[in-house]
Amino acid sequence: MALLLFTVSAVAQQQITAEEAIARIRQAIPQQPPADTVDTVKAGDPAIVVTGIVTCFTDTMEVLRQAVSLHANLIVTHEPTFYNHRDENTLFVSDPVYKEKLAYIQNHHLVVWRFHDQWHLRQPEPMTEAFTAAVGWQKYRHADDPLFFTIPATTLSQLAVDLQQKLHARIMRIIGDPNLRITGVAYRPGASGEARQIQALERDDVQVLVAGESSEWEAVMYTQDAEQQHRPKALILVGHSTSETDGMQTAATWLRTLFPNLPVQYINSGEPYWLPGHPPQP
Repeated sequence: MALLLFTVSAVAQQQITAEEAIARIRQAIPQQPPADTVDTVKAGDPAIVVTGIVTCFTDTMEVLRQAVSLHANLIVTHEPTFYNHRDENTLFVSDPVYKEKLAYIQNHHLVVWRFHDQWHLRQPEPMTEAFTAAVGWQKYRHADDPLFFTIPATTLSQLAVDLQQKLHARIMRIIGDPNLRITGVAYRPGASGEARQIQALERDDVQVLVAGESSEWEAVMYTQDAEQQHRPKALILVGHSTSETDGMQTAATWLRTLFPNLPVQYINSGEPYWLPGHPPQP
């Protein structure tokens, strides 16, 4: 009986609620998020005991289904769950897609927490570190700014092929002369915005910006105009998901050090687009 009580007590001590797990993650990063952070619980009961953790770029329906199959109930997503930056339901409160997704989360007792602002604030910045490792550019990174690289001379066309292979990207969008000589590269993960993207392209030592995504009237049009003015500028958009998926794999690896007694898995959200004649495999 004494042994049984000890065993039950030990198991109880290992249990942790979603709220406690989130607090542990927050405390483990010295850089604190802003007061109006989007890093909040989006759905579910934070008091539930965690059975497993899943990290992802964004918690699509398929990611949620895979999490349930893994018996994981704390979903750590980098991007929104409900189709806008702050996960406000104003536009979706009566929408069938929104309602089915929310019901799935509730019916399977999942807790969804967004891990965006503080993860980007962590130093060294995880998304950039993961990208640099994935493409093998560690030795080409500028010592004073990890977002800039001087790589061995190549062409825009060959660089795009190389990035597509190393990032396992199905689709990329490219602007610029395919034969443009490239040595200077700037990187901006995700949707970094017009100012950061164009400021990178303005630099004399940058021929190409590699980014997640851009509005087509911003850095896309800027690069298009620059090319048509015969300036040595180019843009490679690898996709928001592709640019940050390695960083969320890194998140899973890091979380295992915080929760050694819990299963922690990364689930790939996948690319949302496909090419005509090349549909995604079921």
